[in-house]
Amino acid sequence: MLKKLLPATLLTLTTALTLGAIPAAHASQATPAASSAAPVSDSRVSTAFTLPGAKVYPEGIATDPRNHTVYVGSYADGTVYRARPGQRTAEVFLPAGTDGRHTANGLRVDARGRLWVTDSTSGVAVYDTASGRRLAHFEVAGSGGLFVNDLTITPDGTAYLTDSVRSVIYRVTPAQLAAGSGALVPAYDLNGHLTPSPAGSFALNGIVSDPAGRFLLAVDMTAGDLHRIDLRTGAITRVALQGGNLTHADGLDLAPDGTLRVAHNTTNTLTRWHVSPDGTRARLTRTITDPSLQIPTTLSHTPGRTLVVRSQFDKGGPMGPGTPTAFTIASVRGL
Repeated sequence: MLKKLLPATLLTLTTALTLGAIPAAHASQATPAASSAAPVSDSRVSTAFTLPGAKVYPEGIATDPRNHTVYVGSYADGTVYRARPGQRTAEVFLPAGTDGRHTANGLRVDARGRLWVTDSTSGVAVYDTASGRRLAHFEVAGSGGLFVNDLTITPDGTAYLTDSVRSVIYRVTPAQLAAGSGALVPAYDLNGHLTPSPAGSFALNGIVSDPAGRFLLAVDMTAGDLHRIDLRTGAITRVALQGGNLTHADGLDLAPDGTLRVAHNTTNTLTRWHVSPDGTRARLTRTITDPSLQIPTTLSHTPGRTLVVRSQFDKGGPMGPGTPTAFTIASVRGL
């Protein structure tokens, strides 16, 4: 449950997800869309499937590219749900507390069908999707605050993970995965590259990788910036954004054609961007804002539709008191 988390960690998440976390310099840019891409009224938002449970508060989602099975993680207790194609109600795949997991934030299914699940309080675990057996696990080294958030996997099988408190990106190589366990140590430190933000707020959140394995893109959700990490040289640069910004950006999805889809949590907004082939520029092409998105935390795109996590964090979750409705995953067409 949420009470298992350290109070400081929970407070950090709550602060980061509120409007008060926007730096003064960016307050006038709270809406990511510019006039060239006005919010769309007909967003075609529907419900794809339901998540069983009264206190799910989902955050992560991943689609298995081989069979289109969808996995969803609970921030509240670390449960991982599974929905096969055509299912209207997901089933529990990994129960709450499996392997000591407290949360299930970032999820990814790699090319070999292994499910990666981050636990914000410790690190990441890798599971066999056929049996549910844990294949490997990696934990953050050292003491002090941390929040392991999202991850991406490059074509060579290397995983990269963001830490929203430490502002670093961890790496797990195929050799480390084969070994089965180890420490998560920073591969890239972005502390000197991020826009200064209010104390206690998050910076790094969603992360994606270039389909060719040349670079990573990681979002600073408080400043609204997108950062490019060159995997060959290690250079860290800021992506030039045209038409808007990435304030409140949480989850990212990058398609092979350079289309970047983004979930902006507290503004109930989804945006679509065209990223240049070299990853140095991104242009806003569409914005959808709809309260029925219910604080979207991330998304997974497949041809024809985009699945979006409706977290309801503001209904009795980490963003405030209230009573949630049934927890569901949205299907959005036209993004």
